[in-house]
Formats: sequence, C-alpha cells, structure tokens
Amino acid sequence: MADTTITEDVYDDAYEEKPGPSPPLQIVWRNVLLMSLLHLGAFYGLTVLPSVSSLTLIWTGVCFMISALGITAGAHRLWSHRSYKASLPLRAFLAVANSMAFQNDIYEWARDHRVHHKFSETDADPHNARRGFFFAHIGWLLVRKHPEVIEKGRKLELADLKADGVALQVICGGDVLSHPHVCTLVLLGRESLDQLLSSLSAEIHCGEGFHNYHHTFPHDYATSEFGSRLNVTKAFIDLMCFFGLANDCRRVTRETIMARVKRTGDGSHKSG
Repeated sequence: MADTTITEDVYDDAYEEKPGPSPPLQIVWRNVLLMSLLHLGAFYGLTVLPSVSSLTLIWTGVCFMISALGITAGAHRLWSHRSYKASLPLRAFLAVANSMAFQNDIYEWARDHRVHHKFSETDADPHNARRGFFFAHIGWLLVRKHPEVIEKGRKLELADLKADGVALQVICGGDVLSHPHVCTLVLLGRESLDQLLSSLSAEIHCGEGFHNYHHTFPHDYATSEFGSRLNVTKAFIDLMCFFGLANDCRRVTRETIMARVKRTGDGSHKSG
C-alpha cells in the first residue's frame, strides 16, 4: 500500500478556496430523469407494499442489507479508508453488494469520498453542505462537479485502489441514490451533533451516522466510539474477522479520543 493512502482522507486545513464567483450550475438532465423515475418507482412500490407476500418482504430486506453493506463495509470503510483488510472472497462479495446499491463504481466512490474528507465543506467537496441541504443530500448528483472537485480528485494518487483488481472492476455503474454519510449534514468542528439524530441516522444507515467522530478519526473501522451499538457494519466486519475473512481492523484508543475531546470539544461530549 502506498504511503500516501493514509493521508489522502485526512482533512487539509491549509486549503484555501479560489477567490471570485462560483461557476454556473450545469444540470445533468439524464441524472434528473433517472432520479425522478427511480423515486417515482419507489413511491409506487409503497402503494403495492401491503399486497406483497411475506417472502417478498424478507427478500427485500435481505437485498437492502447486502447492498447497504456493499457501501458501508465495502466502498466506505474498506476501499475509501482502508480501515481494515479483507480477503479476496470478502472483497468480491462486497464488490457485488456495492453494485446492487447503484452508487457508482468502487473507484469513483472511494476517490470522491477521500476528496470529501480532505476538503470538507469547501468548493472541492463533492457534496459541500455550505451549498445547502438539498445540494448536499441529492442536488450534487444532478449537476456537473465543481472544477475544484475534479482538480483535487485528479491529484490523489489512489495507488491502493489502482493495485486492487477487485476495486477496478466496474460491475454496475450508477449514480448515488442516497449517501448515508451526508444525511447528518453536520459541519465538523463547528456544530454539535445531537445524540438522538446521530443514533437514528446510525441505526438506519448501519452505523454510518456518527459524522463528527468519523471525520475526526476516518481510519477507525467502527466509525464510532460506541462499539457495535447501532452499528451493524462493525458487527459484520467483526463476524468476518471471526471467520478469518478480514483482519487488521484499525481502531482509535479511548485515550486518543479523550485527548481530542479535551483539545477541541465543546463540553457536550458523552462517551459510551
């Protein structure tokens, strides 16, 4: 693994946005059409939900969980942050699961996510929350990327991804329908994250809701200081470790967490 990999997702506080007006938005009408059709299809699915069989409901839940793990345990915690190591069979499974989520290929997902961490809430952030709630949640998928996002993405070496044959396999490309990591829309170091909202987001998104912690310690495979509580993804990775399919899980010590709390915390910290 290249040495630069461990810093490609670390926040760059030296970055300064270029002065001058922002470039005009360029709407990608293909994406607008696809998003509209997909959400209309989802609403239609809700109308027929009461009439489907129990087996269909079970299969829906299974597919949801598999595709979610493809993002949370795969594209996010494994390929974006290298927070643990996975065997070839596990990587192949996660790649297929990732394709089911329809959130683009692994390489582009991981590249954009590293850019998001490195240049959070700036023009170089793909889903910059400073551009508004709608843009950060879904609007960024409907327009061309800001030139700064493209420029910074090209400067990342991504040597680990280029060396991973599984990560380079584009099984099923697609646009991100829902990015659990942006659903909290919290500015790291500037706002306190309400515990109720954090827990709710974590539960819905398999442990991806602890936004402030994750941006502070992006290499922690749990993405949370609360262990496996409300964290299906961590439990899944632990299970894979038990079966010998994963190893070398990176974790932040409690001493490191408390040292950071004392240094930059706002006094509202509650630890599990």
